[in-house]
Amino acid sequence: MEGRGDDTAFEKQSALFALAVSDIVLINMWCHDIGREQAANKPLLKTVFQVMMRLFSPRKTTLLFVIRDKTKTPLENLEPILREDIQKIWDAVPKPQAHVHTPLSEFFNVEVTALSSYEDKEDKFKEEVAQLRQRFYHSIAPGGLAGDRRGVVPASAFSISAQHIWKVIRENKDLDLPAHKVMVATVRCEEIANEKLDLLRSDKGWLELEEAVQVGPVQGFGEALSSIIDTYFSLYDEETIFFDEAVRKAKRKQLESNALDIVHPAYTTMIGLLRSKALDDFKAKLDQSLNNGEGFASSVQTLTHSILLGFDKGSADASVRQANWGASKLRDKLRRDIDSHALFVRDAKLLEITTNFEKQLAKALAEPVESLFEAGGKDTWLSVRRLLKRETEAAVSEFLDRIAGFELDEETVEKMQQGLRDYARKLVENKAREEAGKVLIRMKDRFSTVFNHDNDSLPRVWTGNEDIRAITKDARSASLKLLSDMAAIRLDEKPDQIDRVLQLSLINKTSAATSTQYTDKEASVDPLASSTWEEVSPGDVLISPVQCKSLWRQFQGETEYTITQAIAAQEAYKRNNNWLPPAWTIVAMAIFGFNEFMMLLKNPLLILGLFVAYLLGKALWVQMDVAGEFRHGTLPGCFKRSVLYFTAIFCLSYLTVMCKLNENIRTPIWVLF
Repeated sequence: MEGRGDDTAFEKQSALFALAVSDIVLINMWCHDIGREQAANKPLLKTVFQVMMRLFSPRKTTLLFVIRDKTKTPLENLEPILREDIQKIWDAVPKPQAHVHTPLSEFFNVEVTALSSYEDKEDKFKEEVAQLRQRFYHSIAPGGLAGDRRGVVPASAFSISAQHIWKVIRENKDLDLPAHKVMVATVRCEEIANEKLDLLRSDKGWLELEEAVQVGPVQGFGEALSSIIDTYFSLYDEETIFFDEAVRKAKRKQLESNALDIVHPAYTTMIGLLRSKALDDFKAKLDQSLNNGEGFASSVQTLTHSILLGFDKGSADASVRQANWGASKLRDKLRRDIDSHALFVRDAKLLEITTNFEKQLAKALAEPVESLFEAGGKDTWLSVRRLLKRETEAAVSEFLDRIAGFELDEETVEKMQQGLRDYARKLVENKAREEAGKVLIRMKDRFSTVFNHDNDSLPRVWTGNEDIRAITKDARSASLKLLSDMAAIRLDEKPDQIDRVLQLSLINKTSAATSTQYTDKEASVDPLASSTWEEVSPGDVLISPVQCKSLWRQFQGETEYTITQAIAAQEAYKRNNNWLPPAWTIVAMAIFGFNEFMMLLKNPLLILGLFVAYLLGKALWVQMDVAGEFRHGTLPGCFKRSVLYFTAIFCLSYLTVMCKLNENIRTPIWVLF
């Protein structure tokens, strides 16, 4: 042990001796040391590699690096970094001429494993240690931990071999090994750093700050946290001031890194809360702005600038002096969220506006279009087109005023306008298809209206003077006009021959056959024997020619009864109102009753009696409504007439008495009958 006073540190000589005599060397390394240039054991490895090449011939020794207190980072990610560090050390050390191109694998077999923290995961740590122990048990088996075992000696010769190796190491004065104080500084500074980390974790101010930030944003978060961290960094500096400067600074950087790792989740939570609050503020203020009638685009632009500015102030207040953490990623996410919400609100508002205008168009078009189709005027489709154009243009104009505040691009505005026009057209088309399904009912109603009402819209009384044939033709023509209107959609102002074809084929068949406008070939072909109309797009056909023919046949059958009833009413009226005898009877009565007529002229008293009888009979006729009774049946009419006859006999009897009083009367009384 006298070597402790030599220039070469005894601990490093011992490590070199262990490498020389062992097949497997286990090297503890903290997980956070991976990738650090001044980590523990790396300076030693550099010296060991150099001396091994200079003092000993190549023999594979297994370097088993055990990573302590493994973090969440997978071993698959840590191992390549560690191997790369070892390879860099190997490449950097000076090599003897004989080993300039000798690879690391000729001297060492590098293995890496990891152990969980004993403090945090004791059970898992013990389980992993047990697994590592099993690897040592089977280390010399094929594929085990032990290297190639070149240069092994029997157990009886191990003592002599070990003494020789130790002698070579002891007598070598050129070893560039770290000083003993560096190793002491490394261990002690690490202990102090870990102690400060533990104090930070249990610091009351930090715990209160961490708890408060879980509830909501904390004003002055960054300054408060920076002050707490500064306290423990200052304590570390005070306690490590007399240790090796390089080691002290390296461990301080490690302390800073670990301390920031502890507080970083709280900082992330704080920034996340600021982002969430900013987004909520944007949503609330945007709704308020739109409810106040402000323009959408200008509101979004103003609020976005204001909200992002507020977020920047909040993130600056939450920043930690010891860290260079930035909130740019969360700011970008906030901007994306604002844009996304603005787009969502814009689409929702535009949809709402569009829906309202569609409802407005539906209200303005549905009932008027239905009324026009039902009326079946001379230019039904012309009126429909004018109505569609007027209401659509008015709605589009108002729609453009409503969306002006959204500052949409020209293409989008044009697309939305066209969508509104297409909706209005589709609405009319659907209404036309709906009315086409009710065309037979409409035709019968139109026929009944025209047939049973005169030009003044008064109900017809079939007196026998009406031309039923002409009236029937007019009523059928009006009904056919409805069928013609509903046969196809005519919103494009394209001419067609539907009305002409239907008139010639269904009403004026005789004239159509003799018309000079048709050739013999055309007259021999039924123009309604088709499923499409000429000059009409198939998509615009509502009722095909074949369907029109079938509907007309059904229409005629269902209106035949109305015509028959009208003819019967005329005949009944004629019978009920024809009280005069035939003309030849009237002539005969005039000839043969001339003398009686002259006698009446010569006898004023008789004329007076006849006049009185006429007045009484007329009064009884009107009072008893004899004509009305006959309209209710023959038996009531006969009864009324019998009463009238008895009255007449009474009057004639009276006249007879009066005549007998007049001696100049020579005509028998029966002549008066």
